[in-house]
Amino acid sequence: MVVKKILYHPKFLSDLQQLPPGTLERVEKVEALFKSNPLHPSVRLHPLKGKLKGLWSISVTVGIRIIFERLEGGEIMFISVGKHDIYRAR
Repeated sequence: MVVKKILYHPKFLSDLQQLPPGTLERVEKVEALFKSNPLHPSVRLHPLKGKLKGLWSISVTVGIRIIFERLEGGEIMFISVGKHDIYRAR
C-alpha cells in the first residue's frame, strides 16, 4: 500500500474534537508513521469486514482506531476516529 496523500472527511475532523485529552498528539504520530510506512506493525493495518467491507483500520492506541478508505492514486480518506465502538457507529 502506498500513501501519497491523506484527506480528512468532516466526520473525522469532528471526531478529533471528541478524543480524550492528549490523544491528538498520538493521532498525529500514527498518521506520520502510517504515511511513511503503512505496513509498520505498530499501526496494525487491517481491512474491515461485514458492513464496513471495503474500508480499512489502523490503531492509534489500544482503544482508539482510525477508519479510512483507500482512494485512487495513493490517496487515503480518513473517515472517522474514536474508540473501538466506532465500528458500530458507521
